[in-house]
Amino acid sequence: MNRQKSFSPDVMGCLYLVPTPIGNLEDMTFRAVRTLAEVDIILAEDTRHTQKLLNHFDINTSQMSFHEHNTRERIPQVIEMIQSGKTFAQVSDAGTPSISDPGFELVQACIEQDITVVPLPGANAGITALIASGLVPQPFYFYGFLGRQKRERKEQLALLKSRPETVIIYESPYRLKECFNQISEVYGREQEVVLCRELTKKYEEFIRGTAEELVELVHEEDLKGECCILIGAKTAQSLQSIADNSDDEQLLALSIEEHVQHLIDTDGLSQKDAIKKVAKDRSLRKQEVYSIIHQ
Repeated sequence: MNRQKSFSPDVMGCLYLVPTPIGNLEDMTFRAVRTLAEVDIILAEDTRHTQKLLNHFDINTSQMSFHEHNTRERIPQVIEMIQSGKTFAQVSDAGTPSISDPGFELVQACIEQDITVVPLPGANAGITALIASGLVPQPFYFYGFLGRQKRERKEQLALLKSRPETVIIYESPYRLKECFNQISEVYGREQEVVLCRELTKKYEEFIRGTAEELVELVHEEDLKGECCILIGAKTAQSLQSIADNSDDEQLLALSIEEHVQHLIDTDGLSQKDAIKKVAKDRSLRKQEVYSIIHQ
């Protein structure tokens, strides 16, 4: 068991998790500004980006880079410095650290070493989008970024379809067409969706409609900026429909290799018969499935 009293007088070095604005700099809290000014070092996802924020608030604290490509190298260094009494603040380029951004591994490492981790409240794109979306706000399910490959995204959406909550997804503006095509395909053309882009910025926009309407829009207009997609919560009728087809949906959400192995392990089929059944279930030729299994 790990029990932390964040503001004990015995606390020496510690790690502060400091959210930064997702667009509008006025969303920076007084406490966040003070913390960044008082700590010894700021861990930044992109030091050049964070320096603009520091300049705006006249903060002169030193920075150290901390991103997905140097995590293994940085964590031991940071832990050693905190244990020597240094205080750190971690920030991402925008929003809250660890939420679809670097930070989780460092938090785990600090907890393992009994180092105090203090979170500050602040900006988060998913919650900001949700409260103005017009969709049922709770319960909600935050997924973050979908995979980049078409098949991977479709498999993830198939799993998300079985969830009853409003679903929050982050997506690159360069993949909006493919993403809404797949949402319409997996969830159905009448699925209620909301596209939120450029949150808190001058060109903030909420586009509310059906999956089919959003498919048409993103093919007609080249939408730019940071994007957040919300998929409306299920009705009782749609949940029953999903429950009736849950086994098939879950199997189709597996990769082809996993689907074949599942039939071998669970149904006792030979590999030949499992390949034949997977091909039939997925409307593929047996040769296609065979070549994937034996690559």
